[in-house]
Amino acid sequence: MPSNHSLTLAFSLSLALSCGVNLSYAQPLQVDEDGFIDPLQHLTFNNSTEQDEFERSTFAALEYVSDPLEGINRRIYHFNYRFDQWVYLPIMKGYVFITPKPVRSGVSNFFSNLGEIPTLVNSLLQFKGKRAMNSTARFLFNTTFGIGGLWDPASKMGLPKQKEDFGQTLGFYGVPHGPYLMLPFLGPSNLRDTTGLVSDYSLENYVNALNVAKESKRHPEIYVLEGVDKRYTTNMRYGQLNSPFEYEQIRYVYTKARELQIAE
Repeated sequence: MPSNHSLTLAFSLSLALSCGVNLSYAQPLQVDEDGFIDPLQHLTFNNSTEQDEFERSTFAALEYVSDPLEGINRRIYHFNYRFDQWVYLPIMKGYVFITPKPVRSGVSNFFSNLGEIPTLVNSLLQFKGKRAMNSTARFLFNTTFGIGGLWDPASKMGLPKQKEDFGQTLGFYGVPHGPYLMLPFLGPSNLRDTTGLVSDYSLENYVNALNVAKESKRHPEIYVLEGVDKRYTTNMRYGQLNSPFEYEQIRYVYTKARELQIAE
């Protein structure tokens, strides 16, 4: 391990260089035995090649994730990529263009408030009492004081948004994540989380909070609005990693993120 002195010296040197300080006066150029002066300055790099090497080494460092349906998953991944590029994002941009920000925030708060129901149930199933009480209080305050959930006064009252789903509940009880799946339109998942997704959807329909589930069957445009809002609130963009191994990286990051969510 480097000493504190050497670290300080290295930091001072890098700081001086970054500030444009000329250090040539401090020490004359030293000629190597083979006659070269500052041989490092003659090195050249191919940025494209170096990037490819970095990508390959990064890919090699990723832990193995079970993906027996990789061929199908990759096709769905490319479908999602094009659908996002040609359909989803243009619709979302149009949504942003025609609706003022307070309206978009109200829509997001409304659907987020409905999500407190599965969070409450799954918190109880995982014996997370404080989280269950937090979710209950959020739903009550936002539904009443927030006019059906259009506003989020609970967050300002010190009740932050927390999320639990049935996939996390299954993981809490030791159910393995199973094979990796790329779901059409929805993105990365796995067998356990897909089961949880279906269960949470069924729960929301069964509870029918604020009569939304029943009205959605008569007015499918509610589902469309929810889908647009979900894309609006999701920062992920296909291709943003600018990597030929984006599929593998998304698969790895998703799997690790879910492990952390289950462990918290």
